[in-house]
Amino acid sequence: MALTSAVLGFATGAQAANMISTQELLQDCKGTNGTFITCEIYGQAVYDTYLVTRNPKSAPEFICVKQPAPTRKEVIQEYVKWAEANTKYAIEPAADTILRFLAGKFPCGK
Repeated sequence: MALTSAVLGFATGAQAANMISTQELLQDCKGTNGTFITCEIYGQAVYDTYLVTRNPKSAPEFICVKQPAPTRKEVIQEYVKWAEANTKYAIEPAADTILRFLAGKFPCGK
């Protein structure tokens, strides 16, 4: 499933310029420019927003985390590897790439 900012309902254009980019978030996730907790909070907020804003009647699930779930730290470490391997998304909004990563890592129906 190809995910785009438009499909996910994120801002585009001028609004996207004010969002944190994937490369900026990676610095926090690696502890380079901030603290790891910033990465944890941001990632959890994106996922929680996905959970509470998705309308099951009009938008099918695309992230399905099976239990027992991996730890948040494990998921972040995998996200960092994924983002480093997918540099074409470096300047994209971090929220978009988090959802792209989660959809690939935790697909529904598999």
